[in-house]
Amino acid sequence: MTRSGRDLPQLLGEARRWFEDGMLAALEAEGVPAVTPPQVQLFAALDEDGTTVAELARRTGVTRQTVHQAVHFLVAAGLLEQVPDPSSARQRLIRRTPAGLHAHDRARRALGRLEAELADRVGQGAVAALRAALESPEAPWSEPPAAPADPRFRP
Repeated sequence: MTRSGRDLPQLLGEARRWFEDGMLAALEAEGVPAVTPPQVQLFAALDEDGTTVAELARRTGVTRQTVHQAVHFLVAAGLLEQVPDPSSARQRLIRRTPAGLHAHDRARRALGRLEAELADRVGQGAVAALRAALESPEAPWSEPPAAPADPRFRP
């Protein structure tokens, strides 16, 4: 605990919401169709050439059904499209449309401005140290979690 009484996950969550709120406000100001933070996460998890629903579910940590719902909304908003997967006749790839590419570019620019604002407020060194810690190959989230010792135990 810190002086504020909030633990690190709470503080990281607040920081994430600050970035998401700022990015969503910037996108709205530019006329990008309104999206939710989970839809933004899905959008950001896409590969340039497209990604399967199963892979998006794995990357975002949600069910395939949840990904399907988000994809359906983003397709209807004109930001994503589904195309045949050249490596599998049974699967489809989800990828950004031209409008989706434009929105993605706008989101990245907004995040860059927000990171610069954060550096102005707390110092470039603090932001660089935070980024280095979060990107460290020693960070526990840089590799998949270990399987439980007893396969019958699932937390």
